[in-house]
Order: sequence, then C-alpha cells, then structure tokens
Amino acid sequence: MDSSSRRQFSEPDTRVNEQELKKRLELLRIEHRDLDAAIAALTAAGHRHGPGDQLQIARLKKRKLAIRDQIAILEDNLLPDIIA
Repeated sequence: MDSSSRRQFSEPDTRVNEQELKKRLELLRIEHRDLDAAIAALTAAGHRHGPGDQLQIARLKKRKLAIRDQIAILEDNLLPDIIA
C-alpha cells in the first residue's frame, strides 16, 4: 500500500459529513415550518377548543425553539471560521 492509499483511509471524508449535516439541516427546517403551520392553525382555532389546546401550543412552541437552536448549531458547523 503506498502512502496515498494510507492517507485516503486515515483522513475522514469531510464531504460526506457536510452532506449529512446539510440534509439534517433541511429536515429540521421543514419540521420548523410544519410546527409553525400547526401552531398557527391551533391558535386560529383556539377560541373553539378548550384550554388543552393552549398546552399543546406551548409544547409545539417549545419544540420549535429547540429545533431553531439545532438549526443554528448546524449552520455554525457548516460555515467556515473566518478570522477578522
């Protein structure tokens, strides 16, 4: 085995990792949009339903915020560090 073959196996493939991060990021963005739509629908229908919907809305908002945090972390990992 020559040195280029050894290097090929020992270095991680950052392109695959980046692709996985981008795919995960897109899935989180879709889930974030879906939660936004669900919250809007429950809020619009809130006056017709009981206080149980308020609890559901609060849970959805909490999940949405957690997803937003995950999106921010992934975006930070995908952007190159720039020293100004």
